[in-house]
Amino acid sequence: MTAVVYTETVVHSAPTAFVEDAPYQLAIVTLDDGSRLTVRIEGPRVAIGDAVCRVRSQDGIFYFRREE
Repeated sequence: MTAVVYTETVVHSAPTAFVEDAPYQLAIVTLDDGSRLTVRIEGPRVAIGDAVCRVRSQDGIFYFRREE
């Protein structure tokens, strides 16, 4: 699954379930069909307009990373 970053942010003050992961990057991505999805970003930080691809999902969370 590929997408383009619509917007992004870095979470420094995380909810209890994710406090050990902080800081981490979240993004809203636009999928090929035009729909949008909120995802976690793995690896290097992404910026608006970057192409990303899904690398895995865990506990209902989709993880994406910058396409190379």
